[in-house]
Amino acid sequence: MKYYVYFDGYGHLKKVIDENELARAYGNDTDAFLNAMCERPPDAGENHITGHVSTLCVNSQKELDEYLASLGDEITGFYGCESESRPYNF
Repeated sequence: MKYYVYFDGYGHLKKVIDENELARAYGNDTDAFLNAMCERPPDAGENHITGHVSTLCVNSQKELDEYLASLGDEITGFYGCESESRPYNF
């Protein structure tokens, strides 16, 4: 099954929809989905777009859940590192 995933400008997952919902709500137009999801500042124009939509193909709901659960792994590993790191005073 095909899923469409919207990530905000910071790369955070905000919404996941399947291909049926994309067809029903947005007329199979990923640009319309992106425009609907974008959080624009009040003074921003119509072309001010933050974030992106990715396409994800998985075979089961379990696979989708595992992928979504793993999205934070890289960040956790980076900040939780145990290597010798010292701040420098300049």
